Amino acid sequence: MSDLNRGIMKFKGADSPKAVAISAILVLGGIAFLIWWAFQYAYAM
Repeated sequence: MSDLNRGIMKFKGADSPKAVAISAILVLGGIAFLIWWAFQYAYAM
């Protein structure tokens, strides 16, 4: 069992490249959205 198949992602195939890519896109997209939102709120014109 790989280290990626532990913790929250306890399902078969959790360490597949497709699942890792989808998770990475969701996390990075959420961070990018929060940064964008913060700049819009801080520098509202």
